Amino acid sequence: MPSIEELQSAYESLDDKIETVSEDSINSEVLIAFDYEYPGSDSKVTIETEEFTAVCPWTGLPDFGTLTIEYIPSNLCIELKSLKYYLMGFTGVGIVQEHAANRILNDLVDSCNPKEMTIGLEYKVRGGITTKVSVNFTN
Repeated sequence: MPSIEELQSAYESLDDKIETVSEDSINSEVLIAFDYEYPGSDSKVTIETEEFTAVCPWTGLPDFGTLTIEYIPSNLCIELKSLKYYLMGFTGVGIVQEHAANRILNDLVDSCNPKEMTIGLEYKVRGGITTKVSVNFTN
């Protein structure tokens, strides 16, 4: 049976074994936008998923969150299947919540040029702390 010191040493060396994927691997080119047929209308589109996943860049442990996208289209709308593939690209990526929310906002604004967009990212409780990040764009 390992000693407490051996267990502690083994635990501390876990950090050396973590390999997280970098933000460079997130591919925004998979995002597709389609023509919005009512550009004069200020319809608000809300998209929500409870399946957003990334990893902590320091521990490599998974972070799970609910992502909410609200936007008013200008001339283009976000195609949902392509959005799903884009979001799957965050799985395994070491990124903090604040950076993830801003990265998603920037990529989606680039893909559909909305009038307005808000990204809300709420991570599940970790260590007794809940984190909510909200970022906005106005054209």
